[in-house]
Amino acid sequence: MAFTVIAIVIDYTEKVQDFVKHQVPSGEIFQYFCNFIPHIIALLFPIFIFVSVIFFTSKMANRSEFIAILATGMEFRRMLRPYFIGSGIICLVLLFANHYVIPEGNKQRLAFERSYVGYQGTRQTQNIDIRVSDSEFVSMSSYSLESNNGYSFVYNKIIGTELLEKVSANRCTYDSASSTWKLFDVKKRTNNKLKETFVRTPESSIKMNLVPSELYKEHEERQHMTTPELIAYINKEKSKGSEGLNDYEVEKHRRTSGPFSAFILSIMGACIAYRRVRGGSGVHLAAGLIISAAYILFMQFSTTFAIKGNLHPMLAVWIPNMFFSIVALWLYRRASS
Repeated sequence: MAFTVIAIVIDYTEKVQDFVKHQVPSGEIFQYFCNFIPHIIALLFPIFIFVSVIFFTSKMANRSEFIAILATGMEFRRMLRPYFIGSGIICLVLLFANHYVIPEGNKQRLAFERSYVGYQGTRQTQNIDIRVSDSEFVSMSSYSLESNNGYSFVYNKIIGTELLEKVSANRCTYDSASSTWKLFDVKKRTNNKLKETFVRTPESSIKMNLVPSELYKEHEERQHMTTPELIAYINKEKSKGSEGLNDYEVEKHRRTSGPFSAFILSIMGACIAYRRVRGGSGVHLAAGLIISAAYILFMQFSTTFAIKGNLHPMLAVWIPNMFFSIVALWLYRRASS
């Protein structure tokens, strides 16, 4: 709760000028933070749990309660059973929330930010290059969703290294009734082995597996998709041969790895803090914060390699958990010996 309050205060101070500028009603601000709280909690929940476990375990250790428990003959593994059960329940709850609950809240949160915090202007894409299918490629110099007009339209159909068809138009619009693209001032060139034809018409139409909404990608679009929606989107883009989907792959795997990190860090926290040390809870909390910072840094480092490099997204997201699982196992064996 303390960390959440701090996050709210920081977020509010960053956006208060936008709230005043757009005269946002207090009710909408309240609703925004109701959706912001689950987002920030889910993002940092493993760290919250880790610090909390270290805090109360260290308090028990300072009161010599673990000495009394182990003195009865109870095994260390049996003593940690409540930690396993509690962190397991938290892991399952967070797993469900990450895949279904948090994305629904993010839809409203991101809609609010687009309305009052984000860019206030026409949604217009520039220098579009998109792969519609394995053999179809489309490019436009610009497209405006508000006016439904695109300019410098070029359609290429390529099989292997052979260009079979090229269609260019000065302007294009999308007809939602017939699901076709209308082209104006059209130049069409077809290539059939040694025979090439060229046709110029004032108006024509072309049918493609492409809708205007696919031309405009929100930067945080992946955050407000539930996992089934995210998987369907990734599969659809892959079927069209689209590239640059690592952001979406990382998000998909992060929703599963995050809850498991809460389980791993909880066991680590118990193994670190159950022994009484000189300096008390302060030493344990300092160690916990250092490990938390190392985990966050490790996660950012590996996901950056997945997004910008060639590291597989699933491997990038799970590497920190794999590393800290080894550390947790070592701490557990050391504590139980």
